Amino acid sequence: MSLPDDLKFDPASFSGVVRLFPLPNLVLFPHVLQPLHIFEPRYREMLEDALAGDHLIAMAVLAPGWESDYEGRPPVHPVACLGRVATHVALDDGRYNVLVAGLARVALGEELASTTSFRRAPATVCVERYPAKYVAERESLQRRLFTSFRSALPGTKEAQAPLAQLLGHEVDLGVLTDIVAYTLDLDTVRKAELLAQLDVRKRAKWLLEHLAQRGHSSPEDVGFPPDFSAN
Repeated sequence: MSLPDDLKFDPASFSGVVRLFPLPNLVLFPHVLQPLHIFEPRYREMLEDALAGDHLIAMAVLAPGWESDYEGRPPVHPVACLGRVATHVALDDGRYNVLVAGLARVALGEELASTTSFRRAPATVCVERYPAKYVAERESLQRRLFTSFRSALPGTKEAQAPLAQLLGHEVDLGVLTDIVAYTLDLDTVRKAELLAQLDVRKRAKWLLEHLAQRGHSSPEDVGFPPDFSAN
């Protein structure tokens, strides 16, 4: 899966400051498209500011305990997904329907004081890694994850077609892990951990183990216990 050229991200052009769109139950990943309905005044202002500038927003995940301060500035998880507004529709009452393309993981710094109703923070683009000593197994890991993920999807042609297209493009393992993590029915905390995990191999191994537990691959194929870490 590859984003159109006008949605691809050039880190060199990134300002280093993000508009925060924190939500309690949505984790955006790079390489996926997420439809959103924006209705709160502060986030309508955020979107309008983005549309007038670089079209970037950072989808952040609210940390546990946010319920008591949702209208304020409750803490968020330290890694967010930088996204670009791919398209938007302004509704008559001031609300918006938008489509956001996930671009990159970003590590958030201390939130900035702001004169706007929405929140802003410095952010550093995260660099993924794959341990050099495991390079030889990367292709096999990609193939096993794809096969297990395909088995987990509904068996209809309509459900399988996008995945077949994905295989046709020989998607990179890191991209595949993000698509799988985004698609699977995982809880928000686990998805936030997978977003924060920069080691591609660890993401893949954890996802394979999860799929094995659901009966879509054999545990001996993935190694047990999994060496997943959120750090």
